[in-house]
Amino acid sequence: MTRFTEIRRVESTGSTNDDIAKILGEPEARGLTLVAEHQTHGKGRKERSWIAPPGSALTFTTALPEPVPAANLWAVPFWIGLAVYDALYAMGIRTQLQWPNDVLIDGKKAAGILCVSRVSGSAAWVACGVGLNVSRPAESKTYAQIEPPPAFLSDVREVDRAELLDAILQRAENRYEMLRAPETIAREWERAAGIPGTRYRLSLDGSNERLEGDAIQLSSGGELVVDCRDGRHIISQADARVLR
Repeated sequence: MTRFTEIRRVESTGSTNDDIAKILGEPEARGLTLVAEHQTHGKGRKERSWIAPPGSALTFTTALPEPVPAANLWAVPFWIGLAVYDALYAMGIRTQLQWPNDVLIDGKKAAGILCVSRVSGSAAWVACGVGLNVSRPAESKTYAQIEPPPAFLSDVREVDRAELLDAILQRAENRYEMLRAPETIAREWERAAGIPGTRYRLSLDGSNERLEGDAIQLSSGGELVVDCRDGRHIISQADARVLR
């Protein structure tokens, strides 16, 4: 038994994140997971499109059953990233987490995470959106313009999407109490991301500036601390994009 037992499935919707965002904090949303066979307007960070033909991906949004301190909001995407990482590891698929919200297989993106929240005073209701590339479509023209090309779990082994969802929700339950200790989440996430030592190339938003250096750690607010030739930089999630 977990806190995340209610699962609703729909054939198609614009965005599971948008759907749950409308009811965040309401009793019906608490612990609810909404799964879509297809999202017509799936989104990643900064309104980037998430492309996933019907049947190829596991796309869902899970609402936390309780609010978290608003000051700890930054840790929630890293927490759900760990649940995804754990579930895939248990299925024999080795991945690496990448700052701020990606899951990689052999350096290629296999999953993305985007959380939505509703803040009321010092508390926040949060929902975690996850998109996982599960089965590589026979027709690959959809991904021809994506560089580098994405990875799929089926590149490693075939995975049943319902079983994968159950595994992720169980790992979310296993790690649920960590939400009270964001620094513990950060240290666990660093290990799953190969930090310190992983090399990052970053494009800073709003400029042509690029940074390259070795990631050292996450800061207390989820920023990435990077050691570059010109010194140490602290990069906010809102200020940069990772180049692969």
